[in-house]
Amino acid sequence: MRAVLLGTAAGGGVPQWNCACPGCRGARAGRHPARAQDCLAISADGASWYLVNASPDIRTQLLGCPALAPGPGARETPLRGVLLTDGELDHTTGLFQLKEAGGLTVHAPEPVLAALPARTVLEPYARWDWRIAGSGELGGLRVDVLPVSGKRPKYAADAPGTWVVAYRFTDPATGGRLVYAPCLAGWPFGFEEFCAGADVVLLDGSFHGSAEMSGATGGDVGDPAQRAMGHLPMAGPGGSLRKPRPPGARLLYTHLNNTNPVLDESSPEHAAMRAAGAELAPEGAELVL
Repeated sequence: MRAVLLGTAAGGGVPQWNCACPGCRGARAGRHPARAQDCLAISADGASWYLVNASPDIRTQLLGCPALAPGPGARETPLRGVLLTDGELDHTTGLFQLKEAGGLTVHAPEPVLAALPARTVLEPYARWDWRIAGSGELGGLRVDVLPVSGKRPKYAADAPGTWVVAYRFTDPATGGRLVYAPCLAGWPFGFEEFCAGADVVLLDGSFHGSAEMSGATGGDVGDPAQRAMGHLPMAGPGGSLRKPRPPGARLLYTHLNNTNPVLDESSPEHAAMRAAGAELAPEGAELVL
């Protein structure tokens, strides 16, 4: 199994175009890497690839990944489909830029499929196949799906059900296992069992603290408002850094918000994260499992 970290930032990327918070200033000055919006590419054989989420940065991400280059035919592409963890704009608007495809299969939680603006727009362009995300075989990998939360995007009408999921990919040939959970409103029931035996866990690292947006941007975004965005903080009594993890698993934080102080490798927050045995997902890296 091969997995390429095409993007590792939360919505807006790092730096955000309209932000001069410390994290964005640091990225502009080159003190820490710039990051594109969250997206993963995964393959069992290096020939057929699936995207997990489709970020607004998808064109640049695809062009920057040699494994996803088109060919040998003039209009052949190794991209076979897309799996969505949720319906948020930073995970779905990249679908619009995939309209040149002859049609792709998109897997997503059922409420997301019903509300997704891209579905209505794209269907006249090609034969798209829209499927409810479920466990099973996909492109030579075993895919398991865990319901995570009912956090719906702002554009969608209120509807019950699972709006956010996590994915577990297992290579039956090697036994390699990767968990992808970039959006966690809390610590989901059964998540520890879901991660058992994983080699790599890519985890929601949007925020380090529960009210950091207020301090970083000078706005009035306190703990309740920040938590309503659907992202469990890394630190604090209920934070993900204090949760149990599979023995031997590599924990990589992705979906990093521009306000997160761990972006700065010289910060005490970054040092504490590393001391706890976690890392920042390296932008553009390929994992072979």
